[in-house]
Amino acid sequence: MTEPLTTEPPTTAPAAEPAREALGRLRAEVAKAVVGQDGVVAGLLIALLCRGHVLLEGPPGVAKTLLVRSLGAALELEMKRIQFTPDLMPGDVTGSVIYDPRSADFQFRPGPVFTNLLLADEINRTPPKTQSALLEVMEERQVSADGVTRALPEPFLVAATQNPIEHEGTYPLPEAQVDRFLLKLTVPLPGRDEELGVLRAHHGGFDPRDLGAVGIKAVAGAADLAAARAAVGRITVTEPVLGYIVDLCRATRATPSVELGASPRGATSLLATAKAWAWLSGRDHVTPDDVKVMARPTLRHRLRLTPEAELENVTAESVLDAVLASVPTPR
Repeated sequence: MTEPLTTEPPTTAPAAEPAREALGRLRAEVAKAVVGQDGVVAGLLIALLCRGHVLLEGPPGVAKTLLVRSLGAALELEMKRIQFTPDLMPGDVTGSVIYDPRSADFQFRPGPVFTNLLLADEINRTPPKTQSALLEVMEERQVSADGVTRALPEPFLVAATQNPIEHEGTYPLPEAQVDRFLLKLTVPLPGRDEELGVLRAHHGGFDPRDLGAVGIKAVAGAADLAAARAAVGRITVTEPVLGYIVDLCRATRATPSVELGASPRGATSLLATAKAWAWLSGRDHVTPDDVKVMARPTLRHRLRLTPEAELENVTAESVLDAVLASVPTPR
């Protein structure tokens, strides 16, 4: 079975709506700066369509940061970046109340979370106290400080990166926070031809810090995204497909090697991502194949394995492979 989100939506889809066409142009714009990561770009678009957040995991140097920066440039949305470090404080993320001597009053100074696209770089390098500052931000899309609640801009997406290889000086994300990520996308190393393309681009003068020089321009905006979200909301789902989603999630909880399986939040997330993928593929209904495509990126980070299973090198991916193979697919 192929890795999820590594293929383009079917070319036999009906004529795309203007919003779908706009998102198609967006993927082409991002590809000007990032080579060979179309599946990850599709995952980021699905998160935007579902009003969710994304955890990007991959080795250093695979353009995780460049991906999010390119998406922000092509979407005509404001983007900010936080480099998470061990000494970062919660107020550095959400903002804080400070004394303003000019007005002789306390004023709230907004933090970098007040943006549309927030890149949380190396999120697991900051202690849990600071990580928890993002809990309210990601779930409620607001910041509470000094008894006042302030709403975040819309749309709002947190794209957090982490390195799966290096563990020294890192702090595991709490289960409550991991569950707030709609998707966990693995950013793979490029193939040989793709890596050659990267080298040719750099040899030709490509500078990842200057996206304007690459020719990336805004091809979609908040209105296109709102129209796309409304269209996704009209996607139909039959009772057998709903039952299939529930059965998949319940099967993860019954697997002996899993200590904590997919929660009902995981089931609702899988429903949302399957609807978004169906819409991107040009369909007006969800098929079991849509559910299968989105099962791994939606559920892989929601499974906590038993210590014994980890010692036997069992992975969340292998558990999901077994679940997908064992749960009957509705016809």
